Amino acid sequence: MSQPTLDHAWLQIAVGLSTSMPGELQFQRLVQAICDVLPCDAVALMQLNEGELVPVAAMGLAPELIGQRFLPAEHPRLQAILQEREPVRFPADAELPDPFDGWLAVDRERTADVHSCMGCSLYVDRQLVGVLTLDALAPGRFDDVDDMTVAAFAALAAATLRNVALIRALEHGRAQQQELAQELVRDARRREGELIGNSPLMRKLREEIDMVASTDLAVLITGETGTGKELVARTLHARSRRSEQALVHVNCAALPEQIAESELFGHVKGAFTGATSNRAGKFELADGGTLFLDEIGELPLSLQAKLLRALQQGEIQRVGSDKLLRVNVRLIAATNRDLEQEVADGRFRSDLYHRLKVYPIAVPPLREHIADLDTLSSYFLDQARTRLGLRQIGLHPQALLAMQAYDWPGNVRELEHLLMRASLKATRHKEGRPLILAEHLDLPVPVQQLTESVAAEESSTPVIALSAEQGLRDAVDSYQKELILQSLEANQGNWSATARQLKTDRANLNRLAQRLGIKCV
Repeated sequence: MSQPTLDHAWLQIAVGLSTSMPGELQFQRLVQAICDVLPCDAVALMQLNEGELVPVAAMGLAPELIGQRFLPAEHPRLQAILQEREPVRFPADAELPDPFDGWLAVDRERTADVHSCMGCSLYVDRQLVGVLTLDALAPGRFDDVDDMTVAAFAALAAATLRNVALIRALEHGRAQQQELAQELVRDARRREGELIGNSPLMRKLREEIDMVASTDLAVLITGETGTGKELVARTLHARSRRSEQALVHVNCAALPEQIAESELFGHVKGAFTGATSNRAGKFELADGGTLFLDEIGELPLSLQAKLLRALQQGEIQRVGSDKLLRVNVRLIAATNRDLEQEVADGRFRSDLYHRLKVYPIAVPPLREHIADLDTLSSYFLDQARTRLGLRQIGLHPQALLAMQAYDWPGNVRELEHLLMRASLKATRHKEGRPLILAEHLDLPVPVQQLTESVAAEESSTPVIALSAEQGLRDAVDSYQKELILQSLEANQGNWSATARQLKTDRANLNRLAQRLGIKCV
């Protein structure tokens, strides 16, 4: 077999740089190629890592060398190589100890010292990244080796280190992105079950979500502030065919008009002042997944035409670029505005409105499904109990009546925040098991007028208590059943008089009594 030439060695290293083979294999092929063409007994490629030199590949050295750490201050020859940009040669009679004395594989006794040594520092973009060392037992082995040859191998070694580092960084970034996408999916699935309520309106909402979730139709979610539009969007994505991909959330109300186009569609370097690099927009990030445009009614008119094109053609164009990019995005939009009125007033494009409103979903305000108040309260109180580290927390009947009489302009979000504040106040005013009273809610409701029938029996009336073992609904049902029975007894079984005393409609009282298992006459 003929001896490998320099050209063959350089070609072998260059091929390694252009392939996706593992970094360890690239390093080893590089040192093997050097050993094949240069008169050395050993070659070591060492990477500088936080002030230490770490061997990443070696030929002709004891295998246990890999994994060692070399501090340059403790090895004068390595220190000398690091301090120079050109190849460094050490004379055979140099007094400086060689870091590989006793490590050469050809020395079976591991006792011989190195007599020929040279090396070169490795730089990438003016940054010192490591060293390449050549060693031999016999003196004068490198006298005929040209410095330019060693410098060329050093440059290829530095390029290999950089190439492997870039690939590893990309793989790490890709792994992080995959983990982030999976976490978003897991988060969406965790939140999927939080559409609380069993009222007819909530059942209809869930049916609509199930109907459209599996399609790629654009969905327009409407509803007042705090009704849970974002939760509906997350549930739609979690139940869709795109659930394994990312859900990208954009709050259009928080987008300054000057950068809104860049945020949605991205930009190229130099497109405007401050555009120092290429940047992908939200459409590109959502490619293959779902883009949720919250508060779509706040989007500037100047951007609505470009959004319409992206939705109709599936094409976007980065700011400052002539290139069209195709994206596959399922769009979900949400707003608390009346978009029909916005169109009539000229603040929203009619064609974009109809493009968004392929499948509209209206999220009802809390005052329209007040029957879900006890279930929602139970859910939020359980969250408050967990956050505050409590075993249980109680809710006084007057507090529940006050909440039922309130019109909830802030909807479910207002209820959540109110119960968290009330829970905190209750823990400050009572030791042991906290009890939320009506005054802890700070609601503008004449509680005493609403609870005259309760006040008369207050000393004997049970308190609604939520614990880890019993939900709020069961506790409320028990309280309501006892209250109705007490009122019936006080009114000699007269249901009309009982309804008047309890300040409720006779038909509603009968339906409630039937649900609670009370026989109606």
